Amino acid sequence: MEGASEETLASVSSLVTVFEKSRTTGAVPRVHGLEAGHQQPGCRSPTPAGPWEKPTVEEALESGSRTVSRRYLSSLKNKLSSGAWRKSYQPETCPGSGTQEPEEKKIVRELLETEQAYVARLHLLDQVFFQELLKEARGSKAFPEDVVRLIFSNISSIYQFHSQFFLPELQRRLDDWTTTPCIGDVIQKLAPFLKMYSEYVKNFERAIELLATWTDKSAPFQEVITRIQSSEASASLTLQHHMLEPVQRIPRYELLLKEYVQKLPGQAPDLADAQKALDMIFSAAQHSNAAITEMFNNMLLYCVPRVIQVGAHFQVRTRIDVAGMKVRELTDAEFPHSFLVSGKQRTLELRARSQEEMISWLQACQAAIDQIEKRNETFKAAVQSPEADPQEQELQSVELGLRAPQWVRDKMVTMCMRCQEPFNALTRRRHHCRACGYVVCARCSDYRAELKYDANRPNRVCLDCYTFLTGNVLPEEKEDKRRGILEKGAVAGSEQSLICSFLQLLGDKWGKSGSRGWCAIPRDDPLVLYVYAAPQDMRAHTSIPLLGYQVTAGPQADARVFQLQQSGQLYTFKAESEELKGRWVKAMERAASGWSPGESGDKDLSD
Repeated sequence: MEGASEETLASVSSLVTVFEKSRTTGAVPRVHGLEAGHQQPGCRSPTPAGPWEKPTVEEALESGSRTVSRRYLSSLKNKLSSGAWRKSYQPETCPGSGTQEPEEKKIVRELLETEQAYVARLHLLDQVFFQELLKEARGSKAFPEDVVRLIFSNISSIYQFHSQFFLPELQRRLDDWTTTPCIGDVIQKLAPFLKMYSEYVKNFERAIELLATWTDKSAPFQEVITRIQSSEASASLTLQHHMLEPVQRIPRYELLLKEYVQKLPGQAPDLADAQKALDMIFSAAQHSNAAITEMFNNMLLYCVPRVIQVGAHFQVRTRIDVAGMKVRELTDAEFPHSFLVSGKQRTLELRARSQEEMISWLQACQAAIDQIEKRNETFKAAVQSPEADPQEQELQSVELGLRAPQWVRDKMVTMCMRCQEPFNALTRRRHHCRACGYVVCARCSDYRAELKYDANRPNRVCLDCYTFLTGNVLPEEKEDKRRGILEKGAVAGSEQSLICSFLQLLGDKWGKSGSRGWCAIPRDDPLVLYVYAAPQDMRAHTSIPLLGYQVTAGPQADARVFQLQQSGQLYTFKAESEELKGRWVKAMERAASGWSPGESGDKDLSD
């Protein structure tokens, strides 16, 4: 606990020092036109008073932007340096009794401490970021003042409310806790003003979009933000991070007040007021939550359970913007109920527990996509453009580098999808091309290209994608090498083959008993059976010309076993079902007799 108090002391003291310097020296971060004693046109000067004597809430909100007073900052810093902060921060004991302070007082203290840090962040948003951007807009005319006001919405009113009223009232009540051990009446008086958060939250999505647009569009705009973000007061956090804090604040009030009510003794004088205050905070939270629900439906979050559960039970692994996102069902016999979510930043293969759950996810994702597209005219052209073939496994060339690819699963290949060399755990490991998603070896992916979907950062790509994306053609020693008879890419889909599936390969002919292979009879080579280790392999382990072979049932009792036999050659297979065995036997018999595609009767072979 002592270590935590030291850390809190240093953090808050540092913030106060930075803000004091900004008020007196004009150093970064600077406060534009709102120094102590400076009065804007149309604003009333505050009456000199003690650190907690303030005008009414209505007067402050009508008077425009004002800063936390120099006297308040000096008072807070003196408390920190003199040790008064430490005395109020550490659990107190009742005089002469040796007992710890009540649990409800600890919660009030936590509310006050978090409020002090929150007001410091609001000061940074309103008096530093907002005012500095306004100053630059007025001076350089590089971007409109209205854009700045739209980005920060009603942050000035929120800042004034917390700095001039809520924080002082909490501080005063905790200082007088011995005579007035209650906060319910304070929160009842101030809770209605928390509904102003709904305006800020509803504007948040638009504010973030404007911030991103003008950061890219205007160098002076970007320079101001970068300069403040690099200052000590910003604590190495981005403006977007600070802007999110007001969105998260009201739920925090609700949690703390709920805990406060639970800790109050049954006969506590503050119990009735605190419960009523909790109901009012709950109402304010509903306003905010309704706005949050309306706003935060523009992103898909992929979360994983925390190994050590501290706070939230899940942590966000990947975020995908709904804008530009596509979803579709995957046809995969080995992984049923799977679907693909393809976003600009990342593409995910997800698997539901049932067909109904998968359909629900597809419908929910599509509904979110439709809603975003209706609100954003920018994506209308994309909606009306022809969709790619839903069975296509790789990106179209026009999208290469613009959208995160679907990664081919590692276990779906046993060899590099570019050079066809087998993988092994030591000397030839698997890598993914970040442009096309192929599984390739280190030699074939030893190239870097900038990808637009990853903010134009250089990424590992294969040679083919490097050539396409950069226009540079590198000499390739093996380019003239003739493809061997086995160098034929596996045909993973039924549209490319007469029949394909996994089959068990039985008997000594296959080298070891019980192995499994991906078997296919291609449409463009209908008289040959190709056997691969995995569906996406570019080189077959074995090819068997089927002309002249006899197809027979196996000697084993299992009805799923069948054989190919000719002149001492014997290959034994086992299908996953009798129905699949029947289709394989029929396909092989036709190939053995010289039958070709296009003749009648080939429809019943496909899945």
